[in-house]
Amino acid sequence: MEKLFDEASKEQLVNDFKVVVADAEALLKATANQGGEKLAEVRAKTEKSLKAAKAGIADAQSVVIAKTKEAAKVTDEYVHENPWRSIGLAASVGLVVGLLIGRR
Repeated sequence: MEKLFDEASKEQLVNDFKVVVADAEALLKATANQGGEKLAEVRAKTEKSLKAAKAGIADAQSVVIAKTKEAAKVTDEYVHENPWRSIGLAASVGLVVGLLIGRR
């Protein structure tokens, strides 16, 4: 169960980082016309860092997708092998959620 939360948080982190990268790219484009040797140097460093970050995020995203598919496959196999146990588990989770919602 904890692994599922870790995978979800990794996926959210990947999505958040993509937004940051997109914002940084927009900032670089907006300052492209600005002069100065120091600014050009900083812009070049930033572009290099963004390329490396994009590559890292792509790798992390592919790992998250692969692990999610594997978890779905294992869950599907378990449900097919233990249908009644799965129904009981789903019913008890639904009962607990219903009780928690009803208490509010």
